[in-house]
Amino acid sequence: MGLDFSPSVIIEYMPALLRGLRTTILLSLLCIVIGLVLGFFVGLMRNSRRKLLYVPSTVFVEFFRGTPVLIQLFWMFFCLPLVLQIDLGIFLSAVIALSLYMTALASEAFRSALLTIGAEQKDAVVALGLPARVSLLHVILPQALIRAVPNLLSNSVTLFKESALVSAVGMADLMFQGESISNATARPLEVLTTVAFMYFAVGFPLTQVVSRVERRILRRMAI
Repeated sequence: MGLDFSPSVIIEYMPALLRGLRTTILLSLLCIVIGLVLGFFVGLMRNSRRKLLYVPSTVFVEFFRGTPVLIQLFWMFFCLPLVLQIDLGIFLSAVIALSLYMTALASEAFRSALLTIGAEQKDAVVALGLPARVSLLHVILPQALIRAVPNLLSNSVTLFKESALVSAVGMADLMFQGESISNATARPLEVLTTVAFMYFAVGFPLTQVVSRVERRILRRMAI
């Protein structure tokens, strides 16, 4: 029995798949931006010597890194509205869940980058008599941000792929559109294969960018 692959199915439903891809990309970008901003501050808290900052930030990061994203998404969609007594809706629930997950990932990238700053640079700042705030903003953070870029880009690719989980709560992203079309047409081979290639078409170039940026940063640090 040979494979019966019908490209006409893809041609007919490609507009719907492209709408789903647009939703996936927009959702991912929004959550990445929110996660990067929040992750920066959580990363600083994780490096703090104050327990009031270190302990809650550590609990937050370990929880969101140590639990499945699908469970986080379900909790935000089904449980958080019960706690808050308001209807958050599919989109807001997905944004909250994925943004918090991205925050946990980004915070570790920032924290690790801050730890790579050598003690000699901090000593030099002290020797010059620069205030702590000035040294943080103009000496330490710029270097840490550059060193965090490869991990942050890699985390962004991860979030883009994990965003497929929002289809489980009914959000009309690329995965949801693919599943709906596959069920309606009984053509899973054509539809799901196309969906996989669409994710790959976005994700693979991003992984190449990550590798290129990482090599450039390593060369720059070696100079």
